[in-house]
Amino acid sequence: MFLSVWIEMAAMQAEGAPQSPAPQSPFGGLIGMWPVLLMFVVIYFLLIRPASKQRKQHQELLTTLKKDDEVITSGGIYGKIIGIEENIVTLEVADKVKIRILRDRISGRWPAPAGQQKK
Repeated sequence: MFLSVWIEMAAMQAEGAPQSPAPQSPFGGLIGMWPVLLMFVVIYFLLIRPASKQRKQHQELLTTLKKDDEVITSGGIYGKIIGIEENIVTLEVADKVKIRILRDRISGRWPAPAGQQKK
């Protein structure tokens, strides 16, 4: 007897009245996107923005180079600028020893100005 009652209840539920749709929030699906947006903002401020600032600062350094500046290259070579062309810099690394390098291979001035020394 109990089995037939359960079967009838299951059949009634299957046929049952159409369910009303769940109430929608006024923001739609935007609430579910908050974690993704928050993650993008965090990545921007932790990775992208500092890298672009550093790239801008390096570009500014390269445009302000002039003759007789002492610089260090990305390969660790220290020298004094004796000539600058559009994209090529000539460094004197020792007496009568000159090398030509690409301008963007210069990583900084040597010694670094007092305000830019790393701690």
